[in-house]
Amino acid sequence: MAESFGPRLYSCSNCRNHVSLHDDIISKSFQGRNGRAFLFSHAMNVVVGPKEDRHLLTGLHTVADIYCADCREVLGWKYERAYEASQKYKEGKFILEKAKIVKENW
Repeated sequence: MAESFGPRLYSCSNCRNHVSLHDDIISKSFQGRNGRAFLFSHAMNVVVGPKEDRHLLTGLHTVADIYCADCREVLGWKYERAYEASQKYKEGKFILEKAKIVKENW
């Protein structure tokens, strides 16, 4: 039987600070600034920057960049507000760019 070492996590690729749980992934089919990104319901050990309006692939959103709390690397953004009714499910959720995170405990 395989040993379990705790929950599967994602960490900052720069400093290995834990930033999210695998179980909190909502979708793996998002686009970040630098390629593929994942939508998470929660993030931890991140700092949320100032809010700004951005035109993204799915329309206008109010977002805030999120930074690793340890090394301050930009990891993605938090959706603060979606202006289109079909995009409201993103509010309060987090985008973490695949290139900025690594798997831990897999």
